[in-house]
This record gives sequence, structure tokens and C-alpha cells, in this order.
Amino acid sequence: MNTVVVIPARYGSTRLPAKPLRLIAGVPMVVRTARQAVASGFPVWVAFDDARIGALLEGEVAVQGILTRADHENGTERLCEVAERLGWADDTIVVNVQGDEPLLPPALIGEVAAALAARPEAAVATLAAPFDAQHSPAAATTVKVVCDQAGLALYFSRAAIPYVRDADGVSGAFPYLRHIGIYAYRVSALKRYPQLAPTPLEQAEKLEQLRFLEHGLRIAVGVVNEAPPPGVDCEEDLQRVEAFLRGAGAV
Repeated sequence: MNTVVVIPARYGSTRLPAKPLRLIAGVPMVVRTARQAVASGFPVWVAFDDARIGALLEGEVAVQGILTRADHENGTERLCEVAERLGWADDTIVVNVQGDEPLLPPALIGEVAAALAARPEAAVATLAAPFDAQHSPAAATTVKVVCDQAGLALYFSRAAIPYVRDADGVSGAFPYLRHIGIYAYRVSALKRYPQLAPTPLEQAEKLEQLRFLEHGLRIAVGVVNEAPPPGVDCEEDLQRVEAFLRGAGAV
């Protein structure tokens, strides 16, 4: 079973214009993210919507680029186009790495691919980690996931799930799981995605993975020890990542 990594990279961003091109310690963000993905050992593609992104990848010998349409609503739609155009087999596993994750540990790519490969009944896989002291299950900015006994997702939410009645909501004793936004898809699932209509829960929570659940497709959840550093959404995040790299001696 083949596994490939695709990094969707969109030029336009309301919060951080030209985000993929922004420099982090002198290296464009999309290039840093791609290099992290290459360290996973899997083939890496960057799916971009602007030739300026593709130009940055020309010197990256281990990364292939593909220019996609600019009208996609989300990264999953961009992956669908790539899988179709490149003719990947239905059982190929495609790992979606967000282009604004320059600190993503490469090992997590292997973890999410393995989670899907181990569950033939699942169409999609993702990762989760226990909450740490810096994050609260009550925060709507942090997505939570609950699973069945077999490790398949029951639901994702911005709310604290489950609601612990005896604690009036959130209990420090309950092992909440924090969702990590990395996904692995079978190509067969990506082929179905364009025919899946947006769903009420997806639109209410603004979580596109709920579309798969509401249409009856299973999502396997691999649990890892800790979540990776957050991605880059704004100028403050760029500064934080640069500070992290300086502290780690990586610049």
C-alpha cells in the first residue's frame, strides 16, 4: 500500500497575506513545512494555487509541486484534484499536512498513515493527544474528539465533549482528547468527497471532518503522547516559531 504526503498551499490568506511565502528565519514557510514532511521518508507533493509558491520549490529536490485550481473551498478539495490528476490507486494513502505547520514532527506523518493502514473499515484517519496544562477542554479554539472502544471517532467538537454532569461541565479527572489537525485519506474516500454535500454539523462547528462522519464514513483516531507545536495563523505566530527555532539552535 503506497503512502504519499500532500501539502495544500493557498496563497491568499486574510489574516496573513501571502502566508506560504512568509520567511521564518530566512526560509519560506512552505519550504520549511515541506522539509519536515520529507523527513518522514514518504514522497512529498505541494499542491499550490499560485506560481510564486511553485517557484520556491524548484530547488527542493525531494519535493514535487503541482499547480491546482484556485477556487477550492478547503485543503481536502485540493487533495481530491491532485489524486485524480495523478491517477493514484484507490488504496493509496494520502497524508494531508497543512502548509502552515513548519514545526510538525515528521514522526506524526507515519503515525497517522499507520493508523489508517491498520483500520481497513476506516476511510480517514487523524490523531489526538491528551490535554496538557496549557490547554483547556473548555476553549472553543481547541477541537476535541470522542471515540468508541475501537478507536473510531464518534464526534469532533469545539465544545467540551463529553459534558461531565457531576462536574457541571468540564472535569479535570476526565481524559479529554485534543484533536491534532493532520489527516490520512484513502484515495477511494477522496474520490467520494466531492459528491458529499456539506452537512449541518459541519457547518455549525466549522469542522470539515464532520462531513465524513455525517455521511457514514469512519474516521480512525490514533492517540499520541503529546500534540505538536501550533501552526502559523498570524504575525505573532511567526515570531513564536522563530523564537522556538532559535531556542532549539535550528537557525
